[in-house]
Amino acid sequence: MSRVGKNAIPIPAGLTVEVKPDQLKAKGKLGEGSVKITGDVNVKQADGKITVTLNDEAPNRAMWATTARNIRNLFVGLDKGYEKKLEINGVGYRAQVQGKELVMQLGYSHDVKFAIPEGIKITVDKQTAIVVSGADKQKVGQVAAEIRSWREPEPYKGKGIKYENERIIRKEGKKK
Repeated sequence: MSRVGKNAIPIPAGLTVEVKPDQLKAKGKLGEGSVKITGDVNVKQADGKITVTLNDEAPNRAMWATTARNIRNLFVGLDKGYEKKLEINGVGYRAQVQGKELVMQLGYSHDVKFAIPEGIKITVDKQTAIVVSGADKQKVGQVAAEIRSWREPEPYKGKGIKYENERIIRKEGKKK
């Protein structure tokens, strides 16, 4: 039995939820979103909670916990939001937001311009600290990974873009 799937998901205050046989829609203070519901699970709303149960003839039991976790992530995202913090390390490396683009100087001969997707907010506190925030957990993580991929941290000097709590294992350079 799924430990994640059997727990009821509380609906936060200020969130309106609509359950249909194939989709769950929610609207909150940070926007609106939906979760696709497969035929493997049944979703019911009662007493301010969402319960996800396994369909009896369902061959795919893995969708039980996956659907429950996706619904929970949707509720948290619409209520509080998600954010990822990135740090830029390196001489001359910096970033700034210009309109709907994130412009980064990362040691290339040109500036790297990253178009900010819809539903995502990017702020640059200092020139070396980027904060990616939004209501969709998957989208926030994907955008942060795409920004990081422009200059991944290297192990010798630690230069590049890294997550705030990421630990880079340093290597020793050449010896004479």
